[in-house]
Amino acid sequence: MIDRKTPKQPQSKTVVAPKSPRGNVVTTPDTFASQDRIRARAYELYERRSRGPSQEKQDWLRAEEEILTRER
Repeated sequence: MIDRKTPKQPQSKTVVAPKSPRGNVVTTPDTFASQDRIRARAYELYERRSRGPSQEKQDWLRAEEEILTRER
């Protein structure tokens, strides 16, 4: 009988969101609305790029900057 040991699986790592340069983020109903607007704008940017892959983070950050600047 052949002993086939499965390789040890790496333990999952906890992912921590990057710190915001604006300090702590407080989640309020207005924050949820802002996130919805950011999500919608990021999707618009994605569509404008003809749905090209691998730029989700850049789309999100650009949308976030646009929306948060507009709301201030």
